[in-house]
Amino acid sequence: MEANSKLRVLVVDDSDFSRNNIAKMLEGTRYNVIGEAASANEAINILKDRKAHIAIVDVVMPEVSGIELADQLTDMFNSINIVMISSLAQENIIMDAISAGASDFLQKPFDKEILLSSLGKIASTIEEE
Repeated sequence: MEANSKLRVLVVDDSDFSRNNIAKMLEGTRYNVIGEAASANEAINILKDRKAHIAIVDVVMPEVSGIELADQLTDMFNSINIVMISSLAQENIIMDAISAGASDFLQKPFDKEILLSSLGKIASTIEEE
């Protein structure tokens, strides 16, 4: 992958505020938000049309949890990297997120530097491939 090409990111969170906030944090960075989804079904539909390198997924969502979605995404799109986000940071939730295939877990609220640091670690592994 060329160093100057933007990494494609999908933001999945049932909160409009959270999705918009994360998308704003990524404006003007090396990450291109290819879509925002309020549900697991929306996320999967977007990813069928557009490829993403990274999905930022909220744990607590209606119908299908972010952890179940992470499981589905890693099965369906084996090259996708997942960053789980949640205001809940109990150890069991973090462990479930990691075992579902998440590369990282960020506790809400987080700032732009924390988000970019997490994405940067994933980006360096993508660029090595």
